[in-house]
Amino acid sequence: MGISITTVIRFYYPLALILLFWLYVILDSRRKPRRKIPISVNYHFTRRCNYECGFCFHTASDSYHEPLNRAYQGLSRLALAGLRKLNFAGGEPFLYPKYLGQLAKYCKEELSLESVSIVTNGSKVTETWMQEYGKYIDIMAISVDSFNEATNVRIGRGKGDHLPSVVKCAKLCHRYGIKFKLNTVVNKYNFQEDMNEGIREIAPFRWKCFQVLVVPGENENSDRLRNAQDFVISDQQYQVFCDKHSHNKCFVHEPNGVMRSSYLILDEHMRFLNRPTQGAGKPTASILDVGVDKALEEVIWDEEGFKQRGGIYDWSRDKGLGVAYRKEVGKKEKVENEDGGAGCKTSKNMEW
Repeated sequence: MGISITTVIRFYYPLALILLFWLYVILDSRRKPRRKIPISVNYHFTRRCNYECGFCFHTASDSYHEPLNRAYQGLSRLALAGLRKLNFAGGEPFLYPKYLGQLAKYCKEELSLESVSIVTNGSKVTETWMQEYGKYIDIMAISVDSFNEATNVRIGRGKGDHLPSVVKCAKLCHRYGIKFKLNTVVNKYNFQEDMNEGIREIAPFRWKCFQVLVVPGENENSDRLRNAQDFVISDQQYQVFCDKHSHNKCFVHEPNGVMRSSYLILDEHMRFLNRPTQGAGKPTASILDVGVDKALEEVIWDEEGFKQRGGIYDWSRDKGLGVAYRKEVGKKEKVENEDGGAGCKTSKNMEW
């Protein structure tokens, strides 16, 4: 007895519909771009600065910063989109100390971010600020391009008094349990310098060394507020610096090829910045106007480059603090943290 055509249709038709449905879902998902998750964002909330570093790529062409309530709104949107780490930068963020502190507090108390960090030149950091807001900070990164003040002056980093600020910040970070980090821009005036002794003295848990970068629209020629062309070095010259310092466990190198497009940078208007060759560096619409997902569609973010440069690491203050020496009430107290130290070895010549 044969099977009728009607029976075959009744049996296979629902299966065919199910298969067609899943085929559509698979093809549609491949057609749509994968949603970007802003894991780590650098928020340059101001362009104002009290230093004049010649290679600066975020120059004081605009004095604006968002009102606090609007900044809260933008940060909240980032957190809902998947933000885990926020880094405050500038300009110099400590030109607005209360504003900076309130943002950091909001990120920890209201958004529960894993990590809140600050990049600063260190000149405006005070113990009073640390007493009130230090508990909300996981990492403080200080910009140090040389342990020779004459070189710092030539670069534009201070007037010959930068290094005391660095030492002060190192002591404050150790005292308040904040991870102490250094950022160095390797350029024509420091690529031959041996910074090893200075690094041992201040013992950062992480030392990031960037190859100086020219950014069209910011520092590419004498028509801009800063002209980085005078500081440019070749890849070979950058490698000379790296070879001299890469034995330090805290050393992290970032040549131009790794830096470009691997950072999500939010400017003072809460727009993501595009780097050279990406829409002529045109910023996205503000996340306050179009939301985070829509803004991220407009930016080219090299997620593989982000991973390659070690964009995700031990960035919370409750881990990896290493061994710190701090001076309290006139005596030294040795503080051992759970992992025994992950950064550069501390010199006994430095008194905390």
